[in-house]
Amino acid sequence: MNTPFTPAEVRQAVDLLASRSLIRLVTEIDDNGAIPPRRLAGTLPDLSTHQLRSASDTARAYGLARVVPGAGLELTDSGMELADLYDAVARWARRHSLPAAVCEFSSRIRYALDLLAPSLTTGNTGRRAHLRDARQISAEAEADLARPRTFLTQWLAGNPQVARNPEGAA
Repeated sequence: MNTPFTPAEVRQAVDLLASRSLIRLVTEIDDNGAIPPRRLAGTLPDLSTHQLRSASDTARAYGLARVVPGAGLELTDSGMELADLYDAVARWARRHSLPAAVCEFSSRIRYALDLLAPSLTTGNTGRRAHLRDARQISAEAEADLARPRTFLTQWLAGNPQVARNPEGAA
């Protein structure tokens, strides 16, 4: 399945989805439920106030999260699907010890999304990135990447806004 995205739109989507603060926010809400706005800093103490505000604003602008009175910031259906995508991509990377045997969850996601980016533009299905400073991935890892690639392609097809700058997006 090809996506109707230009290379610039794919780069926009990958940069957005691989944002460490967005990954932390989405996965925290997915794991533990809605976060009251005044509890964001206490829930995600490793992120600065600016990072929290940016991640929250971005998640809302792109339709990944919404504020529910009395509950706080919660994921939309798209946000929950993104959390599932993050899990699938991280599982692939962890299984193949990429980018390293021990690394942050967000680093695994960034690495895998960078590998997948070239295959997301029309005419490049199946092509992967040549990453400077990255070791060659095994044939088994490449074959196993098909499922996360399909999942990402489907998610982007259903959420094309992440490849574009919606009004009011950070």
